[in-house]
Amino acid sequence: MEEKTCRIGCIGLGGRGLSMTELLLEVPGVTVPAVCDIIEERLAKGVKSAEKKQKGKVTVRGYSDYKEMLQKENLDAVYIATTWTTHIPIAIDAMKAGCHAGLEAGGASSLEECFDLVKTSEETGKFCMLLENCCYDRKELAVLNMVKQGLFGEIVHLEGGYRHDLRDEIVLGRENKHGRLKNFMSRNGELYPTHEIGPLSKLIGINRGNRFISLTSISSKSRGLDQWIKDNKGEKYDLYGYNWNCGDVTSTFIKCANGETITLHHDCCLPRPYSREFTVQGTKGIFKEAPDDTDGVIYLEGISKKRHKWESFNEHYRKKYEHPLWKSDKTTSVTVGHGGMDYLILAAFAESAAVNGKPPIDVYDTAAWMAVTPLSEKSVALGGAAVAFPDFTNGKWINREQPMRSKYSLDEIWE
Repeated sequence: MEEKTCRIGCIGLGGRGLSMTELLLEVPGVTVPAVCDIIEERLAKGVKSAEKKQKGKVTVRGYSDYKEMLQKENLDAVYIATTWTTHIPIAIDAMKAGCHAGLEAGGASSLEECFDLVKTSEETGKFCMLLENCCYDRKELAVLNMVKQGLFGEIVHLEGGYRHDLRDEIVLGRENKHGRLKNFMSRNGELYPTHEIGPLSKLIGINRGNRFISLTSISSKSRGLDQWIKDNKGEKYDLYGYNWNCGDVTSTFIKCANGETITLHHDCCLPRPYSREFTVQGTKGIFKEAPDDTDGVIYLEGISKKRHKWESFNEHYRKKYEHPLWKSDKTTSVTVGHGGMDYLILAAFAESAAVNGKPPIDVYDTAAWMAVTPLSEKSVALGGAAVAFPDFTNGKWINREQPMRSKYSLDEIWE
């Protein structure tokens, strides 16, 4: 990135969007000449922040209409951090305007928009990259490194989850201008799949010699949000007694073309500590994330010191199998943004945009990961029936072209 520059416009300046815009400006070669938000207060704050981060060397223009920004600005790419249901439409407009698109995590609203996203990327030659930061977490990348070295043998089963108590954030969506509220009011399924399905997909070559072929989801009853309102807002709050559509816990099961199975859990409406439940099981061993997300336990047949006894991953394995990206002083010095993984996903996005290259998470990955949401909604509505998973690559997954050689690659390990 030192020799390449990249002009990125930022759309959506809420809590996540503003912090990521500031972090984006830590990436060498990146400038942000324009920002956009429909809320005047956020827009003014975003302009001021971006100009301060660029030390007054760049005049930042603010827009309340992203389409106007796309028309007037000469941008290489756009970063999208709006509400979930607007991510894909904005990305499509951005690619049609000649920009690469990077969008924040969240599920799709429909399969049709996923197909539209792929079609637009193929027709315009612009990439669309889901900025799934968990793919670059220290733990996930170390395990990816071990999988590539064959330490787990052949992968058989994977698990993950987004288990995060967000009751206050969901219920107070109007007060805090947060988009989760309407999704939980209107939809029932795996609403936020990409934190878990992203890293798991990269372990087993999804869309590169493997693909998802079917999905089944079931949802529990919904009680957690109503209980939170009773305990914290009382009977006078207008959502008291509301019949929430999304079940408190949604369990999703995916079958892959090469025979692997994946289990996902979405769990945001009940009291619990945070966990992503990252689990990898193969013919030679197993890794399982610790409940508090700080460590993990591992057992490798023929390598672990005691037969059938767990070992601490951090204590015995992480240093030896640290991914090269996490050996970088730059990564470990960026303490904001979930400890460094946010910086890495933004650096990967900026590098790909600057060289017009193939991103480590491409439009086929983006569509497949986001499609878990509408597919799970359909399966839940059918009482847990299995539904077929579309092939967004249209057969190209069988023999994909080689990925761009980059230290940010999630398909190969490059020093």
